[in-house]
Amino acid sequence: MIAVPRGFSFSGVSAGIKPVRRDIGIVVSDRPALAVGRFTVNRARAACLSDAAARLPREDFRALIVNSGNANALTGPEGVRAVADVHRAVETTFELPRDSVYTSSTGVIGVKFPVGKVLAALPKLADELEGAPHALAEAMLTTDTRTKMGSRVVRCGGVSGTVFVVAKGSGMVAPELATTIVVVATDLAVTRAALDSALDGALADSLSMLVVDGEMSTNDALWAIANGAAGNAPIVAESAEYTLFAGAVRELLIEMAKDVAADGEGATKRLETRVGGAPTVGLARDLARAVTASPLVKASLFGADPNWGRILAAIGARAGTAAQQDRAADAIDPSQASVTLAGVLVYDRAPVDFDRRTLRAKLREPEVTVDVDLRAGAFGATAWGCDLSYDYVKINADYTSAIVADEEGGVRRDDRLSNYSPKFKVSLLVQALRYISNFRGQRCVVKFGGASLARQVNVESFCEDILLLRSVGLCPIVVHGAGKEIGKAFDRIGDQGKYIDDIRVNDEADLTLVEMVLSGKINGDLVTSLNRAGGNAVGVSGKDAGLLRAKKAVRDDGQDLGRFGELTAVNKGYLELLLAQGYVPVVSPMALGEDGESYSLSGDDVAAGIAAALGAQKLILLADAPGIVENGELVSELSPQELQLKMDRGVISGGMAAKGRAALKALAAGVPSIHVLDGRTPHGVIAELFTDNGVGTWIQENGRERRVEGQS
Repeated sequence: MIAVPRGFSFSGVSAGIKPVRRDIGIVVSDRPALAVGRFTVNRARAACLSDAAARLPREDFRALIVNSGNANALTGPEGVRAVADVHRAVETTFELPRDSVYTSSTGVIGVKFPVGKVLAALPKLADELEGAPHALAEAMLTTDTRTKMGSRVVRCGGVSGTVFVVAKGSGMVAPELATTIVVVATDLAVTRAALDSALDGALADSLSMLVVDGEMSTNDALWAIANGAAGNAPIVAESAEYTLFAGAVRELLIEMAKDVAADGEGATKRLETRVGGAPTVGLARDLARAVTASPLVKASLFGADPNWGRILAAIGARAGTAAQQDRAADAIDPSQASVTLAGVLVYDRAPVDFDRRTLRAKLREPEVTVDVDLRAGAFGATAWGCDLSYDYVKINADYTSAIVADEEGGVRRDDRLSNYSPKFKVSLLVQALRYISNFRGQRCVVKFGGASLARQVNVESFCEDILLLRSVGLCPIVVHGAGKEIGKAFDRIGDQGKYIDDIRVNDEADLTLVEMVLSGKINGDLVTSLNRAGGNAVGVSGKDAGLLRAKKAVRDDGQDLGRFGELTAVNKGYLELLLAQGYVPVVSPMALGEDGESYSLSGDDVAAGIAAALGAQKLILLADAPGIVENGELVSELSPQELQLKMDRGVISGGMAAKGRAALKALAAGVPSIHVLDGRTPHGVIAELFTDNGVGTWIQENGRERRVEGQS
């Protein structure tokens, strides 16, 4: 649960800079606060940072406006005027001294700043100020897939204070100063010298050891704000209180560095590089960053290739260039080092035999560690980064060619097929057109949930896929899950809850909130997105017209699952009526029980039950994984018997086991074709159904038959 410092309020709204999602936020201190900053050294830095660098540090800070979608960098004198215009408007709207207001921007470089949109959004931003920082965190995101926040409670001089951090970062991240936009806020009183010292010490071990792509942004910024609302005596450097405070700042910035690395553009896994045995701490840091930044190391990591030679080559190259300025580097001899990759020793003064298959499986985990012992000294350092995937190239290859700016500076993506090469277009269309005639008139149930629900770009991609399915004659029915929204809702009220096998155990009071999130927010947002895209969607709770009936779920071991239910019946007639009218039903997994009570259900089970009841030809289960994976390899095709065997052997576990059970139920009830694939992959549904090899796991009675042209 995120703790928020006293005396701060936050908000975030949509100003229309981006077509959807919040894009402007604010943090306000209710009293004058000490503020210091660390800003990019990029000479092309944004106008807002040039303004802030000239005015900080100050002890009269009151507000920071952060916008995403537009960097306001390299926009000339007009961009400078835009910063002043925003400060002037904040002064009026929030009744704050103009000199106490600052701005920080992130987004597309070289596009006119949409000052009109920002000014128009300020009244709403003021109206929605609250103690929770989540809206601000969302407003800061660009290519990020998730918000990044953390907090620590520190007791200083008998007073408890909070150190809070919110960050954004995904691409254009290099190890130089802040490397992203980060806001550190605390209600503790801290002297300027102590705050500066704590920041510098923390940055050296955290954000300055972060590399996503080695590209420094024009908008990197770290803001640290201390308003003293906790009422403690100001923390001074080299005191016991300072040690506690500086430790909390360091922990939080390391946490943010790890979060940004895991969320790197196109990343499939986070890399942690630990270099030890270096002659100096400076060289240890330099070499750890060199390995983490190496495109060859990052590409090997993406391909789960245990190519340890690239690691030592990166060490040797950097040590060689460093030796020209630092003679201590002469002591480094990569041939005398040891390398441990994902916990497996692969080199120790000579190549070491290891099981490549086992190591490849380890390299497909979401977090991979590289340990190098140089045997040349007593110092060490850790750096964080990520792999280099096809998606990183895709995101950045067409970043501006697919961005369309309006006259006011708002931006949107134009991701039409016409923007790609003729060869790619022909290949894709030829594959897709082979399938279309076979799909006409078929029914398809799609379960959408998990991490995809939290990322608007995935929601938009999913909605477009559903409409495309309709356009080729498929009749889609959507069942959604909760993603992380229910957990977030309970976090806001301080309820950590009880979980059994990833199922939250809810009582009657809890279920009211669960239903509000499922049938209210998530269902409503998804229906809105579908209809905004041109669909004919209608939101349906499983309780509407008795669509879903359930009984209380009972575990074999007798543990009580509260108001979690087991599906017993589907009102087929109600869905048939909606389909006959041309609607796309979007079903929330709530049900009425045989005992008259309400129950929440597994979205996977509901999708399987609806597919069986309607005689659907396809059931698509979207997951937070590529599909069904064994020994680190995606299993492309399976028969029901093979799926059951893998379930029995424990090859499939956790959330994927729930999908496996749902697939087996659907197959047993006559659904002929089940697809399990990654919902986080844009347009994965289309890629799975309309290309020869698909992208996920296909389960059908004749499993392991080659996917042939036109086969469904």
